[in-house]
Amino acid sequence: MATVQQAFDLALQHHQAGRLAEAEALYRQILAAEPRHAGALHLLGVIAHQVGRDDVAVDFITKAIALAPGVADFHSNLGIALYGKGQLDEATAVFRQAIALKPSYPEAHNNLGNVLRDTGQVDEAIASYRQAIVLKPAYPDAHNNLGTALSNKGELDEAIASYRQAIALRPNYPEAHSNLVHTLHFHPGFNALAIAGEHRRWNQQHGEPLRQFIQPYPNDRAPERRLRIGYVSPDFREHVVGYNMLPLLACHDRDAFEIFCYAQVARADALTERFRASAHHWRSTVGLSHEQLAAQIREDGIDILVDLALHLARNRLPVFARKPAPVQVTFAGYPGSTGLSTMDYRLSDPYLDPPGMDASLYSEQTVRLPHSFWCYDPVDCSDLSVNTLPAHANGFITFGCLSNFCKINDAVLRLWAKVLRAVPPSRLLLRAPVGSHRQRTLELLRQEGVVHERIEFVSHQPRRKYLELYHRIDLGLDTLPYNGHTTSLDSFWMGVPVVTLVGQTIVGRAGLSQLMNLRLPELIATTPEQYIQGAVDLTNDLLRLAALRSTLRERMVQSPLMDAPRFARDIEAAYRTMWRRWCDSQTPTT
Repeated sequence: MATVQQAFDLALQHHQAGRLAEAEALYRQILAAEPRHAGALHLLGVIAHQVGRDDVAVDFITKAIALAPGVADFHSNLGIALYGKGQLDEATAVFRQAIALKPSYPEAHNNLGNVLRDTGQVDEAIASYRQAIVLKPAYPDAHNNLGTALSNKGELDEAIASYRQAIALRPNYPEAHSNLVHTLHFHPGFNALAIAGEHRRWNQQHGEPLRQFIQPYPNDRAPERRLRIGYVSPDFREHVVGYNMLPLLACHDRDAFEIFCYAQVARADALTERFRASAHHWRSTVGLSHEQLAAQIREDGIDILVDLALHLARNRLPVFARKPAPVQVTFAGYPGSTGLSTMDYRLSDPYLDPPGMDASLYSEQTVRLPHSFWCYDPVDCSDLSVNTLPAHANGFITFGCLSNFCKINDAVLRLWAKVLRAVPPSRLLLRAPVGSHRQRTLELLRQEGVVHERIEFVSHQPRRKYLELYHRIDLGLDTLPYNGHTTSLDSFWMGVPVVTLVGQTIVGRAGLSQLMNLRLPELIATTPEQYIQGAVDLTNDLLRLAALRSTLRERMVQSPLMDAPRFARDIEAAYRTMWRRWCDSQTPTT
């Protein structure tokens, strides 16, 4: 009979090989024989975290620490489980304890950085990541996380360099490579061709090797039958993608389409429950490998599999590279491309991708929805009223941009400085995490002739408080090369128009698409000069600006941007056409 140590060694082998069920069974056998085995308790907690059961993980690891309080690994993994539960303050304290026990512990420094980043302490997070890298220079995860924190500060050159270093250290690192691909969209120095080239490199490195796992499809080839649609997303929750997908799932024709949601959501919230109620079948994918998820999708007999993340965090593109469904579509994360040769279609609209655009930029075939890429729902904030124009009470114009700070680059700031100089004594309200980048922004604007007192920063706010910030803004200023997307829709809902400048890449055409759907082409500029003049003209006519504010919400409600039934029918028509094409393309069996 094996000794406890032999059983523990075998359990570790199973665990490290990803055979979690076998490892868990052995850990439990060890505890039956030796209930105070701290190592088995700890690793049962690690497995619980890996499969998305962080409550259980905290319980097991806490018991392990009670038996062996001096083990830094135990504290660090407890911090990971607390982080998974959203208990960020507690996680911070536990990671600091791990570091106190073992100062030269790079993983604990990296984990602490993750919590600090998520709590808006970006400079402190960067310091933690850099300390992890000092202790362990060949640490791809720390380089990748450093890149994300730098991106949050708008330091895109440094972020890109960090992602490239992570990839150099671990070439088979699709998550870091996705972060790189996505970050290129924000950088004014990368055009559509350069971004398409990085997409191709991602596919060549991470996608093409998985084509060998594609299997024949037994799906019934009847073109008009009820279809099984699978949506794959980490964002069936309070997230910009979640807000935009809820109207579609709520309005799907449930007789013609059977809806499956594959949810990579470790922390469910109220929006998650609404998604769950809108689906016929809910599959939590937390803890599933890409291979296991692909097998589940094949078992479910999905006809059309829809990616809702593209290269956003926690995407499942390696699943789509295995092509577990006969038709695959990408949509919603942001307008763009996955680069995957196995992704058949991408959804767009006539303004994001007007006829004549270069189709070679995308690996997928573009399907233009008739009206809009977006469908907006205020999600439990419909009772928030539109206020009167703030300038009437303030005596000055307040411009604003509440987009993610990674969209705000030096060229945008210089453009905004020209607007501010042309409209004295206007103010500018920006949303940015606390950190040294705020001072860098103030210094650049000072050099452009705008004093510090005209600029105000706000930190991340809960959704309702964030929307209330629009009560302080008279006119929104869009970003480039990556326009505001959901933030602009929020702005319109709160009565605040946004002046946009059309960019050279698809993410820079969002403002064009949304304003055309609102029938407000006068807010669309094609040159920086037009952008500045458009902002000046509006703020010089407060009666017009006030009238636009008072009517913008109703204009939005009446537009395709909030017509959820029509949006759902448009997408369903696209799915049906895709399915008929696939059926027509199949060689009849004999």
